[in-house]
Amino acid sequence: MPSAAPDSTATSILTATPCLPSRPCRQPALSRTLTLLFAIAAGISVANVYYAQPLLDALAADFGIATAAVGMVISATQVGSTLALLLLVPLGDLLSRRRLMLWQAAALAVFLLAVTASGSVWMLLAGMLAVGMLGTAMTQGLISYAAALAPPQERGALLGTVQAGVVIGLLLARLVAGLLADVGGWRLVYLCSAAMIAATAIGLARMLPPAPAAAPSMRYGQLLRSMAGLLLRERVLQVRGVLALLMFAAFNIFWSALVLPLSAPPHAMSHGAIGAFGLVGVIGVLGAARAGRWADRGLARYATGGALLLLLLSWLPLVFADTSLWALVAGILLLDLGGQMIHVTNQSLILRAQPQAHSRMVGCYMMFYAVGSGGGALAATHMYAYAGWGGVCVLGAAVSLAALLWWVLTLRLMPRD
Repeated sequence: MPSAAPDSTATSILTATPCLPSRPCRQPALSRTLTLLFAIAAGISVANVYYAQPLLDALAADFGIATAAVGMVISATQVGSTLALLLLVPLGDLLSRRRLMLWQAAALAVFLLAVTASGSVWMLLAGMLAVGMLGTAMTQGLISYAAALAPPQERGALLGTVQAGVVIGLLLARLVAGLLADVGGWRLVYLCSAAMIAATAIGLARMLPPAPAAAPSMRYGQLLRSMAGLLLRERVLQVRGVLALLMFAAFNIFWSALVLPLSAPPHAMSHGAIGAFGLVGVIGVLGAARAGRWADRGLARYATGGALLLLLLSWLPLVFADTSLWALVAGILLLDLGGQMIHVTNQSLILRAQPQAHSRMVGCYMMFYAVGSGGGALAATHMYAYAGWGGVCVLGAAVSLAALLWWVLTLRLMPRD
C-alpha cells in the first residue's frame, strides 16, 4: 500500500532520510511521537476486548449465568471481532484511514456506554459483540495504518513497537478491570473505558497523518470478495493464519479460565489481585519488539521455532498454578513471551506481500485469531467445569503441541526468510 506523502499535516511526524550519493533516498521514517501514538491508541482499543476476562464471575452472579456458560460473554466479544475483520477492517484499503479511525472511536464510546447500562443477558451480549467489533476494527486498523506508513526495511521493528502497545493494553485491561470492579463494580470498568476512548479520539484527530486509500476504484462488495482470493492464493497467510489460530486458542484457554480457580478457595482473590497477574506478562512486550527486529533481519523462522517451544513448555509450571503462585508467574512469563513473539513474526511476514492490501491481509490473518480466541475461551470454561484446572492445562498443552507440529510440517511450504 502506498505511503502517504508528507504534507503540512505530516511533516512534523514523518522524518525523511536525506538523499546522498552514498545513500539512496528511502521512504520517510515515522517519528517516535507518531509511533508512540499508534502504540498507545492500539493498546487502549484492544483493552476493550479483554476487560471481561477477570469479570466473568461478577457477570455470572449479576446476570445469573451458569459457570459452564459464562464463557459466552468472551465468545460474544470474539464473534464481534470476527465480524470486524470481515466487514470493517478491510475498509482501510478503500476509505480514508484517518476518518475511519475517528468514526470507529466515536461509535465504540457509544457502545461502551450501552454495555454499562445493560439490564439483561441479551443486552450485555449484544453490547459485547459491538464492543468486540469496534475495538478490534480500531486496533487492526491502526496496525495496518502504521505498516502502510513505515519503510519496508523498518516495518518489522515498527510492528513490534505497536504490538508492544497492544500487549500492554491487554495486560493492563485485566488489572484495571479488576481494580475498578473492586471499587465500583463491573459497570464502572466500561464507563471509564468510554471516557478513555473519547480522549484517544481527540489525540488521533490532532496527530494522525493522511494515508490515502489503496484501492479507491473498488466497490465495497468487490473489496470483501477479494479477501477470499487472498486466503486462497497467499501461502504465507494460510500457514501463518493456522499457526495464529492455534496459538491464540492456547492463549485464551489459559486467560479465560484463570479467574475461576483464583477467585475460589483457597486463594479467594479479589478481581484486582487476579488482574495483576496479567502484568507478569509484560515480558511479552520485550519479546514482541525483539521478534520484529529479527524478522527484519531474516531470522523469522528461528524466532518462531523458539517461541513455539516456549508456548508448549509454559504449561508445565501452569499445571501447578492452583497450588503455587510462583509456578503461575513462571508459566505466564513463558506463555506471553512465546505468544507475542509468534504474533509479531506472523504479522511481519504476512505484510511483506500485497502492500496494496495491508488492511485486507491483516483482516484475513486476524480472522484466524478471532476463531482461535473465541473457541479457546468457550472450551476453557467448559473444560474447567468438567475436569478442573488440570483439564484446562492438558487442553492448552495439546493445542500448543498442535501448533508446534503444524509449524514443523509446513516449513517446506514457506519461503526462506
